[in-house]
This record gives sequence, structure tokens and C-alpha cells, in this order.
Amino acid sequence: MNFHGKDIKIFAASANQRMAKQISECLGLSMGKSEVGTFSDGEISVSLFESVRGSDCFIVQSTCEPVNNNLMELLIMIDAMKRASAARITAVMPYFGYARQDRKAKARDPISAKLVADLLTTAGADRLLTMDLHAAQIQGFFNIPVDHLLGAPLLSSFMKERVGENSDEYVVVSPDLGSVTRARNFAARIGCSLAIVDKRRQKANVCEVMNIIGSVEGKKVILVDDMIDTAGTLCNAAAAIMEKGAKDVTACATHAVLSGPAIDRIRDSAIKELVLLDTIPLPEEKMLPKFTVLPVAPLFAEAIERIYEDKPVSPMFV
Repeated sequence: MNFHGKDIKIFAASANQRMAKQISECLGLSMGKSEVGTFSDGEISVSLFESVRGSDCFIVQSTCEPVNNNLMELLIMIDAMKRASAARITAVMPYFGYARQDRKAKARDPISAKLVADLLTTAGADRLLTMDLHAAQIQGFFNIPVDHLLGAPLLSSFMKERVGENSDEYVVVSPDLGSVTRARNFAARIGCSLAIVDKRRQKANVCEVMNIIGSVEGKKVILVDDMIDTAGTLCNAAAAIMEKGAKDVTACATHAVLSGPAIDRIRDSAIKELVLLDTIPLPEEKMLPKFTVLPVAPLFAEAIERIYEDKPVSPMFV
């Protein structure tokens, strides 16, 4: 591929090495030669072992745990490439950390998602490629182009094969009011009806399920969310759904943050299967038998190829 008079190079910092390799393989490329480490005092060290002058560079890095280290690695690698005369630098962030801090929820709150956007731009990023931002309007925090991929087509295609011709037996459920649009679109893709869990959140990471809007009795339920953090919302929703007479509950989510008590909650929950995307790498110690993990590398590879060839990304989701 050489449509711009320059080549394309895929690099990775620490967070998504495996995914970056898969993306490179999908594109028929070798991984860019680089190294990310730390100095003795804990400062991050980045070394590029090949020229990027005039190249279209894509840096794959989710800002997941450890969030701040991964963010700094990305910023420093962007700076290194900018100073090495890369033609264009795209930050490929399958998971965009700080996305939940997108507004002032109370007096004197920071808007950290905007700060991260400014940091990426100041470091020298020319473009952002990400998936399922917690709030889609975060795209407006950037003064550079943002390509926002969706995880729902991958998850719904997987579930549609599972559902087959038996869509009447299934219902898609939104675990809270904020995910209704996502769940409605998911339900439309697989031809199922929709229900909504109405909950009241007392404080951060603690929620109380109140009731279910719609019928789930005698149905196989598909819970749909964008991310799972402490899993309180998801597990409480699953319990409430089973109390209403559902046959079983399968959950789908794009980002497996899985912090704090999440693994124990999911293990002990009514959820029969949890289908996740690998935007955040899952270590072996967090893997449960009920987890099914789908790769996003082919989707990101297609988006990268379209960006490189100056083709639109939106037809990928028609």
C-alpha cells in the first residue's frame, strides 16, 4: 500500500501489544520497531528503532489500567514521532480512559476527558481512532478528526447467529436509562424486542434496581452495555431480570474494565455468559469460564486502511 507517497507503520506501547500485532497481520505489515520502558526513577522511556520520517504512523494504546502510565506512554510516543518528522500520527485508542469524566457532575469538578483530548493534541496527534466512547459528544472535545468505531455490530452479529430464527424467544435489555439508545439499536439489529431496567444510584459504584420496563417473563435476555467496571449495575440488573421470570441472561459489553469486586460479582451472578470485546486485554487471572472474548483487530485494521487510503469510515457501520 502506498497511496500517499509514504508508507504506513503500526506501533504499540504497552497496553495492546497483542492487538497491534493482530492489526499488523490483518494489513500484511510488520510491527514498527520500538521499545517502551522506564528509567530507574520511574520516568517512562520510549525508543524508536526505525525511521518514521514521512510515514503515516498509527500508535495502538488503550488507556486502561494502569491508566496514567498508559496515557503517558502514548503521549511520549506521539511526541517522539512528531520530533522524528512523521507525516501523520494517529492515536489508536480502543479504550479511551477518563471518558466518564465528560461533564461537571457537581461544583468544582474537572472535565478530565477534555484535558486528555488537549494533551493528545498538544503532544502532536493528528487524528484519533477509538471505539465506543462512554459519551459520544467527547468527539467535540477534539480539534482534530475523530473516527469513532462501534462495538455493537460485532456483538450483535455474534448474538444474531446465536438467536437465529428464534428472535421471539429473546429480548434485549438496557441495564439503565443511559444505555437505552445503544440497546434499542442492538435490538433492531437482531430483530428482538426491548426492555429497560430502571434503577436508582445512591452513590458512585453502588446502585439499586427498582423495576423493569417491559416484559422479560419466559424470555432469554440479552443485557447490553458499553463497559463493565465494578459490574454492580450489570449483576443487579441480571438478578432483577431473573426475579421477573426470565429463562436466562447473557450480557454483552465492549470494554471489560473489571475493577474492584467485578470478577467475584460476575462469578456469583445470574449471568450465564458474558460476551466481551478485547479493547482492554484480559489477564488470565481475570478470565472466567462464562467469558467469551471477541477480537476487534480486524475492525480496527479495516478502519486504519480506510484512513490511510482517504476513504470514509462510516460505510463500515451501514
